Amino acid sequence: MKNIAIIMGGYSSEYKISLISGNVVYQFLDKTKFNGFRIHIFKEKWVYVDDKDTEFPIDKNDFSTTVNGTKITFDCVFNAIHGTPGEDGLMQAYFELIGMPQTSCDYYQAALTFNKRDLLSVLKPYGIKTATSYYLNKGEPIDTSEIVKKVGLPCFVKPNKSGSSFGISKVKTANELPIAIEIAYKEDNEIIIESFLDGTEVSVGVFNYKGKVTVLPITEIVSENDFFDYEAKYHGKSQEITPARISEEMTQKVSEIAKRAYEILKMKGFSRSEFIFVDGEPFMLEMNTIPGLTTESLIPQQAKVATISLEDLFSNAIELALIN
Repeated sequence: MKNIAIIMGGYSSEYKISLISGNVVYQFLDKTKFNGFRIHIFKEKWVYVDDKDTEFPIDKNDFSTTVNGTKITFDCVFNAIHGTPGEDGLMQAYFELIGMPQTSCDYYQAALTFNKRDLLSVLKPYGIKTATSYYLNKGEPIDTSEIVKKVGLPCFVKPNKSGSSFGISKVKTANELPIAIEIAYKEDNEIIIESFLDGTEVSVGVFNYKGKVTVLPITEIVSENDFFDYEAKYHGKSQEITPARISEEMTQKVSEIAKRAYEILKMKGFSRSEFIFVDGEPFMLEMNTIPGLTTESLIPQQAKVATISLEDLFSNAIELALIN
């Protein structure tokens, strides 16, 4: 039996969702192969939390814990932290330094994909289409007329490094820009302002399944709100339709691009990329490397349509991490 540390929590606004994801992994872990341990990672403490909610500190020297005088070490880490430090490369680098296998991508890929501006810049030369964008860093002057001239209206103002749609605004008039920029700066000191792409939004899950890069059935996002924001994602204010109601040609096109991006970046573990179709062409918005794993989340929905159980999905991730 392998000891698996399921890390959850984190330092960002997404910590509550991460705790749900981590508990789903804990619940569906194959008990015949793995002993699961819930590890909460917060700025103020790293602790193992047992089934009675008793906390035991993690020794950061070797990522072990001691319970009633017995030292427990882990064979592998299942990373379920959305946002920093689990999705931006910090935990990946730490685990690489101590020689601990973990289920997500390596630290460079995590840092790159977490930075929307850098990710899209790297993929652009490979012919992957993206929205027109304008970059802004905190402290720089805000020239609304220049921004509008470049990206047009409506546009999206996004923190460069955050997830779950925290800090994102859809801006319809130039007057709304400064307010939206302030909201985004609450999440990050770098901003990306993108042109509005009017079309069908889809989410494409890619992962290595039993040694082969596999694209999951595609999900179409139909938000009741102005866009696929936090409320739409987690409070049922959207329809998520899997498989997406798009043509075979569009399905093939976006699947190939998502898979290509995964391979170009030498990804491991899960990735979930968001695209918007404009005139039949997919434009990439972003890539998530620690996508939500709650039962309502998109990757579990897609796996269900592909008849892959959560138990199988999680076992596969751990088994690949152990051999890589």
